[in-house]
Amino acid sequence: MAVPNATAASPLFLREPEIRRGVELLYFGYSHMTRAIDDELGLQGLGRAHHRALYFIARQPDLTVSELLKLLAITKQSLGRVLNELSARGLVEQRTGTSDRRQRLLRLTAEGAALEARLFEALREKVSAAYAQAGQGAVAGFWTVLEGLIPESERGRVVALQRER
Repeated sequence: MAVPNATAASPLFLREPEIRRGVELLYFGYSHMTRAIDDELGLQGLGRAHHRALYFIARQPDLTVSELLKLLAITKQSLGRVLNELSARGLVEQRTGTSDRRQRLLRLTAEGAALEARLFEALREKVSAAYAQAGQGAVAGFWTVLEGLIPESERGRVVALQRER
Protein backbone atom coordinates (compact mmCIF):
# COMPACT_ATOMS: atom_id res chain seq x y z
CA MET A 1 0.00 0.00 0.00
CA ALA A 2 1.40 3.38 -0.98
CA VAL A 3 1.79 6.19 1.52
CA PRO A 4 -1.17 8.57 1.07
CA ASN A 5 -0.42 11.44 -1.35
CA ALA A 6 3.05 10.03 -1.94
CA THR A 7 3.06 10.95 -5.63
CA ALA A 8 2.14 14.62 -5.32
CA ALA A 9 4.15 17.07 -3.28
CA SER A 10 2.28 20.02 -1.89
CA PRO A 11 2.93 23.29 -3.70
CA LEU A 12 3.88 24.48 -0.21
CA PHE A 13 6.66 21.88 0.03
CA LEU A 14 8.97 24.18 2.05
CA ARG A 15 6.58 24.50 4.98
CA GLU A 16 7.37 22.73 8.24
CA PRO A 17 4.76 19.94 7.87
CA GLU A 18 6.10 18.97 4.44
CA ILE A 19 9.71 19.06 5.63
CA ARG A 20 8.81 16.99 8.69
CA ARG A 21 7.10 14.48 6.41
CA GLY A 22 10.26 14.20 4.31
CA VAL A 23 12.45 13.73 7.39
CA GLU A 24 10.10 11.09 8.76
CA LEU A 25 9.98 9.25 5.43
CA LEU A 26 13.80 9.24 5.33
CA TYR A 27 13.98 7.83 8.87
CA PHE A 28 11.33 5.16 8.32
CA GLY A 29 12.53 4.27 4.82
CA TYR A 30 16.12 3.83 5.97
CA SER A 31 15.03 1.87 9.02
CA HIS A 32 12.93 -0.57 7.03
CA MET A 33 15.55 -0.91 4.30
CA THR A 34 18.27 -1.82 6.78
CA ARG A 35 16.02 -4.25 8.64
CA ALA A 36 16.31 -6.41 5.53
CA ILE A 37 19.91 -7.18 6.51
CA ASP A 38 19.66 -7.21 10.31
CA ASP A 39 18.96 -10.96 10.54
CA GLU A 40 22.00 -11.87 8.43
CA LEU A 41 24.18 -9.45 10.38
CA GLY A 42 22.86 -10.87 13.65
CA LEU A 43 23.69 -14.42 12.58
CA GLN A 44 27.24 -13.24 11.97
CA GLY A 45 27.38 -11.36 15.29
CA LEU A 46 27.81 -8.10 13.38
CA GLY A 47 26.02 -4.77 13.33
CA ARG A 48 25.26 -1.99 10.90
CA ALA A 49 28.64 -0.32 11.41
CA HIS A 50 30.28 -3.55 10.22
CA HIS A 51 27.98 -3.57 7.20
CA ARG A 52 28.82 0.01 6.24
CA ALA A 53 32.53 -0.82 6.40
CA LEU A 54 32.03 -3.97 4.30
CA TYR A 55 29.97 -2.03 1.78
CA PHE A 56 32.51 0.72 1.18
CA ILE A 57 35.49 -1.64 1.15
CA ALA A 58 33.65 -3.73 -1.47
CA ARG A 59 33.04 -0.59 -3.54
CA GLN A 60 36.69 0.48 -3.41
CA PRO A 61 39.15 -2.38 -2.90
CA ASP A 62 42.43 -1.12 -1.41
CA LEU A 63 40.59 1.71 0.30
CA THR A 64 42.82 3.25 2.95
CA VAL A 65 41.78 3.28 6.58
CA SER A 66 41.84 7.10 6.54
CA GLU A 67 39.55 7.20 3.47
CA LEU A 68 37.13 4.79 5.15
CA LEU A 69 37.21 6.93 8.27
CA LYS A 70 36.11 9.94 6.20
CA LEU A 71 33.38 7.98 4.40
CA LEU A 72 31.88 6.60 7.59
CA ALA A 73 32.36 9.77 9.68
CA ILE A 74 33.06 7.78 12.84
CA THR A 75 35.88 7.97 15.37
CA LYS A 76 39.19 6.18 14.89
CA GLN A 77 38.40 4.12 17.97
CA SER A 78 35.04 2.97 16.58
CA LEU A 79 36.53 2.13 13.20
CA GLY A 80 39.41 0.30 14.85
CA ARG A 81 36.96 -1.90 16.76
CA VAL A 82 34.94 -2.63 13.61
CA LEU A 83 38.01 -3.42 11.49
CA ASN A 84 39.54 -5.61 14.22
CA GLU A 85 36.33 -7.66 14.39
CA LEU A 86 36.05 -7.95 10.61
CA SER A 87 39.71 -8.96 10.33
CA ALA A 88 39.45 -11.49 13.17
CA ARG A 89 36.47 -13.11 11.41
CA GLY A 90 38.42 -13.35 8.16
CA LEU A 91 36.17 -10.92 6.29
CA VAL A 92 38.65 -8.09 5.70
CA GLU A 93 42.37 -8.13 5.08
CA GLN A 94 44.78 -5.26 5.55
CA ARG A 95 47.95 -4.65 3.57
CA THR A 96 50.64 -2.05 3.81
CA GLY A 97 50.48 0.70 1.21
CA THR A 98 52.85 0.48 -1.74
CA SER A 99 53.75 4.17 -2.00
CA ASP A 100 53.35 4.98 1.70
CA ARG A 101 54.26 2.19 4.10
CA ARG A 102 52.20 3.89 6.85
CA GLN A 103 48.98 3.36 4.90
CA ARG A 104 46.80 0.36 5.56
CA LEU A 105 44.90 -0.80 2.49
CA LEU A 106 41.64 -2.65 3.05
CA ARG A 107 40.20 -5.41 0.90
CA LEU A 108 37.45 -7.97 1.43
CA THR A 109 38.43 -11.61 1.61
CA ALA A 110 36.44 -14.09 -0.48
CA GLU A 111 34.28 -14.78 2.58
CA GLY A 112 33.82 -11.04 3.19
CA ALA A 113 32.88 -10.46 -0.44
CA ALA A 114 30.31 -13.27 -0.28
CA LEU A 115 28.74 -11.82 2.88
CA GLU A 116 28.66 -8.31 1.43
CA ALA A 117 27.04 -9.66 -1.76
CA ARG A 118 24.30 -11.39 0.27
CA LEU A 119 23.66 -8.23 2.26
CA PHE A 120 23.60 -6.08 -0.86
CA GLU A 121 21.16 -8.45 -2.57
CA ALA A 122 18.69 -7.97 0.30
CA LEU A 123 19.07 -4.19 0.04
CA ARG A 124 18.83 -4.32 -3.76
CA GLU A 125 15.51 -6.14 -3.55
CA LYS A 126 14.04 -3.50 -1.23
CA VAL A 127 15.36 -0.51 -3.14
CA SER A 128 14.59 -1.83 -6.62
CA ALA A 129 10.99 -2.60 -5.59
CA ALA A 130 10.60 0.95 -4.28
CA TYR A 131 12.21 2.38 -7.44
CA ALA A 132 9.92 0.33 -9.67
CA GLN A 133 6.88 1.53 -7.74
CA ALA A 134 7.97 5.18 -7.90
CA GLY A 135 9.09 5.31 -11.53
CA GLN A 136 12.13 6.75 -13.25
CA GLY A 137 11.25 10.42 -12.78
CA ALA A 138 10.65 10.00 -9.07
CA VAL A 139 13.93 8.13 -8.65
CA ALA A 140 15.86 10.95 -10.36
CA GLY A 141 14.10 13.48 -8.11
CA PHE A 142 14.88 11.40 -5.03
CA TRP A 143 18.56 11.27 -5.97
CA THR A 144 18.57 15.03 -6.47
CA VAL A 145 17.10 15.58 -3.01
CA LEU A 146 19.60 13.21 -1.39
CA GLU A 147 22.51 14.84 -3.23
CA GLY A 148 21.25 18.20 -1.96
CA LEU A 149 21.65 16.93 1.60
CA ILE A 150 25.36 16.28 1.04
CA PRO A 151 27.60 19.30 1.63
CA GLU A 152 29.32 20.51 -1.53
CA SER A 153 32.71 19.81 0.07
CA GLU A 154 31.86 16.10 0.37
CA ARG A 155 30.14 15.47 -2.96
CA GLY A 156 33.42 14.41 -4.55
CA ARG A 157 33.31 11.21 -2.48
CA VAL A 158 29.96 10.29 -3.99
CA VAL A 159 31.18 11.10 -7.50
CA ALA A 160 34.27 8.94 -6.91
CA LEU A 161 32.08 5.98 -5.92
CA GLN A 162 30.06 6.37 -9.11
CA ARG A 163 33.26 6.34 -11.18
CA GLU A 164 34.28 3.07 -9.50
CA ARG A 165 31.28 1.30 -11.09
